[in-house]
Amino acid sequence: MQKYELTLVLDGKASAAKKKAVTESIEKIVALGKGKMDKVNEWGVRDLAYKMGKSTSGVYLHFPLELETEVAQNLLGKIRANEDIIRYLLVREGR
Repeated sequence: MQKYELTLVLDGKASAAKKKAVTESIEKIVALGKGKMDKVNEWGVRDLAYKMGKSTSGVYLHFPLELETEVAQNLLGKIRANEDIIRYLLVREGR
């Protein structure tokens, strides 16, 4: 298992229900892949450096994860398909 850090940016106007839905979908994918997820850190709403679509601010969520490489690739596919996520970054730790 590899350690990863996943950071997501949702629209700044995202509701609590939308944040919870995204968090639960990430938890589900990690659980199905027999991975581990530490506490989700919500970094709050921040202004974006430039406009992304119609968004000028974003809600940042940070997930410390332990996954197999195949599960990480599957996770990226699911993130790309989710329209609520405007940006994402998945980085493997220790490199």
